[in-house]
Amino acid sequence: MTATTSRSIQGTRGRKSEWSATEAIKSLILEEGLHPGDPLPTETALCERLGVSRSSVREAIRTLASLDIVEVRHGRGTFVGGLSLDPLVNGLSFRAKADAHQDLRTLREVLEVRIALDLSVAETLVAEYSGAPNEELDRLVQAMTDKAQAGELFLEEDRAFHHLLLSTVDNTLISELVTAFWTIHTEVQPYLGVAPGADIIETARAHGTMLEAVRAGDAEAYREAVHAHYAPLRRAVDRARGRREAE
Repeated sequence: MTATTSRSIQGTRGRKSEWSATEAIKSLILEEGLHPGDPLPTETALCERLGVSRSSVREAIRTLASLDIVEVRHGRGTFVGGLSLDPLVNGLSFRAKADAHQDLRTLREVLEVRIALDLSVAETLVAEYSGAPNEELDRLVQAMTDKAQAGELFLEEDRAFHHLLLSTVDNTLISELVTAFWTIHTEVQPYLGVAPGADIIETARAHGTMLEAVRAGDAEAYREAVHAHYAPLRRAVDRARGRREAE
């Protein structure tokens, strides 16, 4: 056996051991019924319990921490992580930025997913908000409109509006996905190279139209308002693609 072959076998065994430790820790969390914030056994205890080396446990913890399945609190130990969508956001944001100077495919697809998610809750939102006032949503719409007319962006108000609008929907994953794809879109938006213009006034007003529609109990009007909300964003992407194709 050559030295190269020996190192290759050792490397494969090492990766298999780390993979085994990663899956074993995930199984431990499930079997013990642990929840976000609950402590995990110490590194030594994990080595003994799983029958793997300390280096395998450490590598497994690093892998799981990157997925928000565990959280390492230095000086305090390792805990079950938040199980958030942060890894999805980070991965898709990087992917979108990677093709931002080409065909913007990922950003276009993210935009399509955002539209699909907003449309999917039309009937639910109508049932929840029909005839129901909400001063905070009104305040956010007014703040977005004021900033748009002043030529300013309104990212925080936009995020808060979508989050609050969906807060009554009995589906945590939809709310988290909406926030996740909003974040991805917002992080990649500067790569379009489009300065704020009249389009942002249209976008701001569309939020108000969405709110008026659900209060009126009109699901179809809400869907039309959703498409109006995203129309300026679609145009911005199309303009950016046109410039790239012309270069």
